[in-house]
Amino acid sequence: MAQVIELPSPSGRTIKVPSGLFINNEFVTSVDSTATIDCVNPATEDVICSIVAGSAKDIDRAVSAARTAFQTTWGKNVTGFERSRLINKLADLIERDAQELAELETLNNGKPVRVARDFDIGDSVSCLRYYAGWADKILGQSIEVDNRVKFAFTRHEPIGVCGQIIPWNYPIMMWAWKIAPALACGCTIVMKPSELTPLTALKLSELIVEAGFPPGVVNTVPSVGSVGGAALSAHMDVDKIAFTGSTVTGRKIMEAAAKSNLKKVSLELGGKSPNIVFESADLDEASKWAAMGILYNTGQDCTAGSRVYVQDTVYDKFVKLLVEKAKALVVSDGFDEKSSNGPLVSKTQFDKVWSYIDAGKAQGAKAILGGERRPGKGYFVSPTIFTDIKPDMKIVTDEIFGPVLAVGKFSTEEEAVRLANDTAYGLGAGLHSNDANQCMRVANSLESGTVWVNQYNLLYNNVPFGGNKQSGFGRELGSYALEEYTSVKAIHWNYGEKLDWPF
Repeated sequence: MAQVIELPSPSGRTIKVPSGLFINNEFVTSVDSTATIDCVNPATEDVICSIVAGSAKDIDRAVSAARTAFQTTWGKNVTGFERSRLINKLADLIERDAQELAELETLNNGKPVRVARDFDIGDSVSCLRYYAGWADKILGQSIEVDNRVKFAFTRHEPIGVCGQIIPWNYPIMMWAWKIAPALACGCTIVMKPSELTPLTALKLSELIVEAGFPPGVVNTVPSVGSVGGAALSAHMDVDKIAFTGSTVTGRKIMEAAAKSNLKKVSLELGGKSPNIVFESADLDEASKWAAMGILYNTGQDCTAGSRVYVQDTVYDKFVKLLVEKAKALVVSDGFDEKSSNGPLVSKTQFDKVWSYIDAGKAQGAKAILGGERRPGKGYFVSPTIFTDIKPDMKIVTDEIFGPVLAVGKFSTEEEAVRLANDTAYGLGAGLHSNDANQCMRVANSLESGTVWVNQYNLLYNNVPFGGNKQSGFGRELGSYALEEYTSVKAIHWNYGEKLDWPF
């Protein structure tokens, strides 16, 4: 058995976290490796603990456990009613432990406890309950062929063992988004959390046991991506990979899936999302949405509205409002209840964001807010807003994943749409206007999987989410996510036709 780590929280609470790999409902050590993963508190830069790092052989062991469960105690061997009951029980347990989970998330990820508890975990509980409602409603079709002698019907069957690779920006919420539809459909899971933020996935694995899921249904293997993620993607006994992360890694996963067993793949990748503000918009409201679009989660969001284009007739007024809104946010340790933004997740991410801020300055953009390093420890970056931008600047073309906003201007609707679509990505986009016809025209013209009108970055568990272009394919959330975890079987039934012979 692996050790249990005791982590002191600034709240005075001691949080116990298992340090091992979660396989077959037990926390175990690696079969062949002594490697560990250091977990860092990004607000202090201190290593808070070390956990077991899984190897390729550990992935094999987890996949084997998941396959056995799929063939015996899960998959087609358990009713939708039972799957629903267990998923609802899991949701109840997460809701019960919301404060502890939020504090653990803050220690390892840096985001404010208030945000982790009230938004990330609150949404995760709702997501699980939403898919618990679907578990006994996975339906096929009855198809007329020839009513006199035969008919056909379809079954939507669980696809099998699923490898799920989640990112570090929303560790708990991405865990829920992935496991909820997979469990509802009857799939089993090998989860690889990010090596930067594995602690809440391990803590949630304890609740899998408490909820009563059979061994092997959910397995958790913390590992570096080049080991665990690569092993899952290339595994011959994994039926599906679901990945959220960078476009670069998404390409590697597709390649590995193609070269192995042609497993099903869904990818939610990067973005460089535009937010358009037209002159008819409520500028004060639009400035709030635009500020939240780039600054929520310290800009570490795949749909971060990192490009804002403002109609030239209202540009100066809007920019002033936008700066006011950004200045009002508190950037501090996540255990400060007033904090809106915590630190970036890691030193690597901190250095990356600063390289883009420096590049923006070097290429001639004007930093009208932020752009100066903060004293003291922690990977904190203040909200930074650039104006005087050009289309070929790195801060305009590249995904930064930090609180860095590029603000440009346009004259006509056609120009706004052209600027917005001038990107390799297509995950999210927003527009702000009180002209209903314009809202419909522009929403139809934007090349994005999600378009927000007079709002930004709000997602709902019953509405699908996913990307176009190099932002990936497949959908999470809503009924559409069920399609990612099922395989359609057509059954042809002859009850009256006699075959003439010889034919």
